Amino acid sequence: MIFDSFLGMFSVDMGIDLGTCNTLVCVKGEGIVLNEPSVVAVKRGTNRVLYNGNAVGLVAKEMLGRTPGSISAIRPLKDGVIADFDITEAMLGYFIRKVHGRSRFVKPRVVIAVPSGITAVEKRAVYNSAERAGARRVYLVEEPMAAGIGGGLPISEATASMIVDIGGGTTEVAIMSLADIAVCRSIRVAGDEMDEAIVTHMRKNYNLMIGLQTAEAIKIDIGSVAPTDGETTREVRGRDLIGGLPRKCVVTSEEIREALREPVGQIVGCVIETLETAEPELAADLVENGIHLAGGGALLRGIATVLAEATGLDVRLVDDPLTCVARGTSVYLENLATWKDTMESDADEY
Repeated sequence: MIFDSFLGMFSVDMGIDLGTCNTLVCVKGEGIVLNEPSVVAVKRGTNRVLYNGNAVGLVAKEMLGRTPGSISAIRPLKDGVIADFDITEAMLGYFIRKVHGRSRFVKPRVVIAVPSGITAVEKRAVYNSAERAGARRVYLVEEPMAAGIGGGLPISEATASMIVDIGGGTTEVAIMSLADIAVCRSIRVAGDEMDEAIVTHMRKNYNLMIGLQTAEAIKIDIGSVAPTDGETTREVRGRDLIGGLPRKCVVTSEEIREALREPVGQIVGCVIETLETAEPELAADLVENGIHLAGGGALLRGIATVLAEATGLDVRLVDDPLTCVARGTSVYLENLATWKDTMESDADEY
């Protein structure tokens, strides 16, 4: 214990929001110091990262859907969990070295936010990836708790706080009280499924094949799940499925709203199921406290309106929903001595 504290004086301990789409890293006393896509570019058929191990994050994302036959741009996390162990290790190692610095001789302690619904095997994969990437000690915190703390909710008080964290791979729905989760649901439907729904819509209705990056851009630009004051249009470019040649067309925000109906409906259903299993006193608190939205999906136009209509509760966004999970890991990091017993750690397994 004393030796670990001594080492901590020389390391840059960090909190990591290991997301399906983006990875954010924060450092004690400095806030968020890195925010890059969770993408790695490798030589096809190998796990060798290009550019001397530096084709990670922003550099690699630019290659998605544009690589020649000799290169693969990979997103090593799927549905919020590790899908490719070796590539995740390489990605984490790059981010840790970038923040911690190659010159430091002491490895950092790392707090990582993970989906609440992951299995023991998936947790073990996170531990192993982080340790082999250069972490001295790994602590896991559930994403709803990190989002609640980062969003400024009074989760330690004897009152219900409800968070809906819509990320890239998972949607986490939790009701928290007294610094713990009372009710929680996690579904693997989130931003990625919305993008795939748009790809499917373009293929079925326009015979146009588009990439996931284009679908994401459409979602951000004109996507909505409730009627807006000014319906808009957008030009979309892709490959014609019949002729095989490049082509463009124009889509409307109404079409995209219809395309997003199914994945958004699943998220709404998950929220309702969570509310239905809450204790009566917690449910009563939510009449006053309402629901808070976090994650990139919280920025989708109309999502708060749809949830408010479905539940009858006030629905509001937390401050800076894209970074609240990372900010929550930072709070855990700053109070590691006090809260480390409430987190799962690789030390628990030895």
